[in-house]
Amino acid sequence: MDAERNTTAATSVGREVSLPAREASGPEELTGDLAGLENQGGLVVFVHGSGSSRHSPRNIAVAERLNEMGLATLLLDLLTPRERLQDERDGRLRFDIELLTTRILGVLDWISERTELRERPLGLFGASTGAAAALGAAVRRPNEVRAVVSRGGRPDLTTERVAALRAPTLLIVGERDSEVLRLNENVARHLPSEHEVHRVPDATHLFEESGALRQVAEAAGAWFSRYLSTTATA
Repeated sequence: MDAERNTTAATSVGREVSLPAREASGPEELTGDLAGLENQGGLVVFVHGSGSSRHSPRNIAVAERLNEMGLATLLLDLLTPRERLQDERDGRLRFDIELLTTRILGVLDWISERTELRERPLGLFGASTGAAAALGAAVRRPNEVRAVVSRGGRPDLTTERVAALRAPTLLIVGERDSEVLRLNENVARHLPSEHEVHRVPDATHLFEESGALRQVAEAAGAWFSRYLSTTATA
């Protein structure tokens, strides 16, 4: 992989970068927004799912708060432009957890080749079906992923055994998102590492209620700040 192929155009949420798309049908790339490199904290990679993208206003808001708390962030699309068009038609790829997990592993390899990123403690922030892929990647790369946070996620869809997960994991769910809350609680029972199910009071699935998303950002920031410090142990 050639790191010099990455673009460096400034965007509203940081610097745009391009990454090779692992397991793509051709020489396609993924696009991401890298922000907070001036901070000294760890790097949080955002893993979108269920038709979302790096332009998700909810994940952008969380990423901006993490930047304020001293962390670097990488918001990226795990589907190529061609794949996104296909997914808009049939909704299939957003539930291809194995593909999304493989893409994250490719992102981790790309990070390991970049001097300004590879020494930072690494965390994954997964939303919806992206949470399942984040957990799967953390299971497969236990020495790289130091912490995982899920927002309204579907960790139950992961293709890996969650009993093998070593990374401390925070599962954030809206209190009124009853079905997803039940699924997250079921997964939590099988997690051997430190974990927590954080219920946001009165919030539904998209955390659209007043102050709900702010609570998501604060909880995620506290978790990552705790486990992505240079003195924290994996």
